[in-house]
Amino acid sequence: MRAAIEALAALKEPVHVSIHTDSAYLSRAFLDGWIDRWQTNGWKTSGKKPVENKDLWLQLLEHMKDHRVDWIKVKGHADDPTNNRVDGLAVEAMKMGQNA
Repeated sequence: MRAAIEALAALKEPVHVSIHTDSAYLSRAFLDGWIDRWQTNGWKTSGKKPVENKDLWLQLLEHMKDHRVDWIKVKGHADDPTNNRVDGLAVEAMKMGQNA
């Protein structure tokens, strides 16, 4: 979720963008309409529990408002070249953060 927020925050003008994610939580929120139901239900899940990471969802929605965002679910660990590249970058960034 943080990567999507940062990617959208980096955009300098309104655009149509596709965000590819292997996160079921992130993709289903938009593709299955969870985010709309959470907002309608006062940020409660269908089980009446508070939505996790509400602060991040609000940040993401704020960064999405000026853009047309298409969410594309990719299967994680399925040898998708782009997904593998992103996973590698994330691991590299984590290692750099641990060495700082």
